[in-house]
Amino acid sequence: MALMKVADALAAILAGAEPLAEEMVALDAAYHRTLARDVAARRTQPPQAMSAMDGYAVRASDAAQVGARLKVIGEVAAGRPFDRALGAGEAARIFTGGVVPDGADAVVIQEDTVVDGGIIKVTEAAIVGRHIRPAGVDFREGDVLLKAGNRLSDRDLSLAASMNFPELPVRRRPRVALLATGDELVMPGSTPGPGQIVYSNGYALRALARAEGAEVIDLGIAADTLEATTAGIRRAREANADILVTTGGASVGDHDLVKTSLEAEGVRIAFWQIAMRPGKPMMHGRLGAMRVIGVPGNPVSSYVCTMLFVSPLIRTLLGANTVPHAHREAVLGRDVGANDIREDYLRARLEVRADGSLIATPVNQQDSSLLGNLAVSGALVIRPPFAPAARAGDRCTVLLLSD
Repeated sequence: MALMKVADALAAILAGAEPLAEEMVALDAAYHRTLARDVAARRTQPPQAMSAMDGYAVRASDAAQVGARLKVIGEVAAGRPFDRALGAGEAARIFTGGVVPDGADAVVIQEDTVVDGGIIKVTEAAIVGRHIRPAGVDFREGDVLLKAGNRLSDRDLSLAASMNFPELPVRRRPRVALLATGDELVMPGSTPGPGQIVYSNGYALRALARAEGAEVIDLGIAADTLEATTAGIRRAREANADILVTTGGASVGDHDLVKTSLEAEGVRIAFWQIAMRPGKPMMHGRLGAMRVIGVPGNPVSSYVCTMLFVSPLIRTLLGANTVPHAHREAVLGRDVGANDIREDYLRARLEVRADGSLIATPVNQQDSSLLGNLAVSGALVIRPPFAPAARAGDRCTVLLLSD
């Protein structure tokens, strides 16, 4: 089977993927959920002109001169509007958030007045509109302030509350089932036997999926048998997973049984093996509505493949505005050799210059089993197929890794 280009593999994975169903959730549960449709304000904010400061509501024409004296006829506090209009030569004591009385068009702050019984003397001339928040200065009823596809931030939740929404329409979280395979794998904290290694891939992959907004179903580790691998695939279906991610068993060895198990369960493999490094033996297929992505067992390969392909699929199912990862421009921190037929994703340390530009220095060892190099890397340098050798200082394209 010919190696598929990375861009073609991503297009095949995303083909036909549609946003999942909408559900309503309370504001406190909506943080980092993806908005399913545009949301328009139900009210005008502020609904009336309000004071921005503590002071006195006045008619600017009455307080245009320093020394002007005005009679205080009442008090306006937040939530307690004044019940009459200001007349000539009158002022009303007003506090921050108080509704500006009819007839008033300025606020003189209390520091700019001298109080003498029921009279104030102005020590700083009033200006029309000063210290007043006009009605609708923040937003007006009907304004679309939150857009479909946005991932809701903490600020968005505050805005939604101000718009008078106790709950919001969001996309259902995609259910991502993760099935590891391999007789050699033992859990962290165990004592590995001869030839065994500590299982690590799932921790990064689960974190990646959750960070994208998915619900994760951990199917554990399947032994290297057709029965165990097939049972894991069936558990994913029974859990109504939207995506099944398998790790390991995707290569061509006698004990690499994932492809055989998937096909035995009715998965039609759309592709197997990609022209990329790391991650060549990746596969993709469908089992009914469930999308299946088999990533290699080497930890760096599994991480890079999940980042490049599973994350965009989750975003698509969420109806997110941004699906592919954004590429950034950087300069190489050291020389790199010419590339071959595969697209390279080189782990690189990242340095930010004072002017904000990036220096990406590929680590010396790029073996796909080396997690230490991945942990200290801040980016992946993308080297296209057949890219010529490049020198330190040359421009390059990078994908930033999450903190």
